[in-house]
Amino acid sequence: MQLNLANRVALITGASKGIGLGCAEVLAAEGCHLHLAARNGEALREAKARLEGEFGVRVVVHEADLGSTAAMEALAAATGDIDILVNNAGDIPAGPLGSVTDEAIRRGFDLKVFGYITLTRLYYPRMKGRDGVIVNVIGNSGENWDASYFAGSTGNAALMSFTKAIGGRSLDDGVRVVGINPGPVATDRMLKIMKVKAAEMLGDAARWAELYSKYPGGRPATVKEVADLVAFMASPLAGYITGTVVTIDGGIAARGSVI
Repeated sequence: MQLNLANRVALITGASKGIGLGCAEVLAAEGCHLHLAARNGEALREAKARLEGEFGVRVVVHEADLGSTAAMEALAAATGDIDILVNNAGDIPAGPLGSVTDEAIRRGFDLKVFGYITLTRLYYPRMKGRDGVIVNVIGNSGENWDASYFAGSTGNAALMSFTKAIGGRSLDDGVRVVGINPGPVATDRMLKIMKVKAAEMLGDAARWAELYSKYPGGRPATVKEVADLVAFMASPLAGYITGTVVTIDGGIAARGSVI
């Protein structure tokens, strides 16, 4: 399918690995020029060389910890105008109420919850009238509450509401704001969460792979499946979709089960 994204300019946060890097690969294949932001500068530079060589697009890397307003403002100044913002950076801690500290939650919220809000605030005015798109990669725990990941459930629910609130009016300004709610995805971050769940449910973090048998189809989503959805939602083919969140979790939230 031709997504009509050639020569659009996209910024992806958390782009050094996982879903962020997957989005970079799919958007580059569609002809998008990219700004990639993450803390791991070496991984970003490797991605830049590979994507420019394979797809002939321009890639600019921004090595930064986006856990502060100042860092996000610096990123917005460095990128200039963009057409697509993929908010993806985030690392909200897993664990039950008694084991996750306030400090860890605040640090996770600064990067993800306030990060998505702040970057939207910075880029939205510059997208007005230009068919800009903001895609928030959130997570299905925001609609499928999990006591062993209560911080993520809380932060993701907030971002779902934020996406719907801003996206409900944004088309009046020529901007679309949409959300993607992945369930379990085969990434390094999911491995961290799976180990916490395995320790709680099975008494042994090393048995995390056994939990996949409980997921639909006996597997998590692939990064490519999520990235393809992000690319479609960012494309003109989804031009009348805004203010909504699309879940990609094999039906986990629909069945009302964390696993």
